Amino acid sequence: MTDVMSTQGQFPGPAGESERTRRLRGLGLNEATADEAFDRFAHLAASITRAPIAMVNFINDERQMFRGLYIPPNSSDLATDDGASWADRGIAFDLPTREMPLSHGFCPHVVAQRSPLALDDILAYPRFAGNPVVDELGVRAYLGAPLVDDTNTVIGTVCVLDREPRQWGRERLRDIQHLAEALLSEIRLRDNLLAQQQEMFAAFDGSPFPILLTDCPGQEIRYANAQHAETFGVPVAYGAIGAAYPQLGAAGLQQAVTEAYHTGRVTVLNNARIQSGGPDAQRAQVFSFTCTPLRGARTGQVNGVLTVGMDVTAQTRTEEELGTLAALLVDRLQQSAATPGAGRPGIAGGAGPVLPN
Repeated sequence: MTDVMSTQGQFPGPAGESERTRRLRGLGLNEATADEAFDRFAHLAASITRAPIAMVNFINDERQMFRGLYIPPNSSDLATDDGASWADRGIAFDLPTREMPLSHGFCPHVVAQRSPLALDDILAYPRFAGNPVVDELGVRAYLGAPLVDDTNTVIGTVCVLDREPRQWGRERLRDIQHLAEALLSEIRLRDNLLAQQQEMFAAFDGSPFPILLTDCPGQEIRYANAQHAETFGVPVAYGAIGAAYPQLGAAGLQQAVTEAYHTGRVTVLNNARIQSGGPDAQRAQVFSFTCTPLRGARTGQVNGVLTVGMDVTAQTRTEEELGTLAALLVDRLQQSAATPGAGRPGIAGGAGPVLPN
């Protein structure tokens, strides 16, 4: 899945966005949220290299995102090469969120150089010794390999860390490279799912109804079909519904989508009056939106919301016109009943025909 796109055209992301960020966004990896499959890979990396900390790190234009992360539990059942447990060594890796600035750590260097990096003792390398993670997190050793996908784009790294100097050696370096290659099978799986989704989106583009797909807790737009673009125009900014389409946000669609995402239940927004971006932009149209949560096949967790809109302007106008006509008739009948000699229709002051009793 690419940025906000359809087979009829593509809504671009931010100006100057790199191919790497576009790939991550398309693969659904552009958020710093936990992923069970990548957490398992991180645990495997820690076990094979006997390192206390391991990560599967994806890097976009703004930050590093640890979709896979392993930090040892506070137990003594995991021993290091020298026989001491990680708990005995006082491993305390304070990482409150799964993200980090590009200025921190050594994975951005691996991505830029497209090659593995082994640092046995970071303080022995003047180029890296001043990195913030040395003082802030106490990192003293690093081993990482790039993740190069089938499009030859480096999208991140597999890496392990230690808070003490380590002699990684050629064997550990080979291990981390093999893990990076093995992890690409997960990326290929997501690419295959992407191809299937594109076929589905091609069918969506033939729909006469506006269709929108959003994902992640922030509900960023990932897809909009051709009818949605024709009805509401291109987004004024990339991101969440309220930012991309202020008129939809003002009508309450952002809130309805967020409710569907958090509750896991279908949410319906009725009678939303919206200034459309199409030929009828001079007047408001009335829409009904159905927001359906989407769940991951493996986890069962809600990971997105599919929103389908329906233009009910004509129906609403008919109801309004009928209501207006009924009110007018009632008003006239009431006025007629209050006028002397006007008890029967058609006897307007004796000017009309007289109906038989």
